[in-house]
Amino acid sequence: MNPTLKPYLIRALHEWCSDQGHTPYIQVWVNEHTRVPMQFVKDNQIILNIGATACVGLHIDNDWVSFTARFGGVAHEIWIPVGHIGAIYARETGEGMNFDITPYELSTPPQPEAGNSGKGSKPAGKHKGLKLVK
Repeated sequence: MNPTLKPYLIRALHEWCSDQGHTPYIQVWVNEHTRVPMQFVKDNQIILNIGATACVGLHIDNDWVSFTARFGGVAHEIWIPVGHIGAIYARETGEGMNFDITPYELSTPPQPEAGNSGKGSKPAGKHKGLKLVK
């Protein structure tokens, strides 16, 4: 599959799930470039609800998926390279699409801003990774 097509398909399937009244879930391959609550990761994978009632500020661009979600009552900033998404599907029906995993290449892993507990970091434009702004 053409890597540039993947984010468009993810956005389209997210919209379709929402329009149908379904709950969109994504399956994510986790490594050091993925910012998710690690206590919920099993076998380097995590399943995340990206429905409107489960996350705030969902942004799906061509390189990253980002949002804020609560896990055990604690808010977490989530950052996922698009290449790490292995599937998006409707929880209720299982309809969706699987994708090949494309590991994200970065010389240094993204770091949360000092004193900000990881909140508010954003990918810097067309750069490959997160930019630390002080």
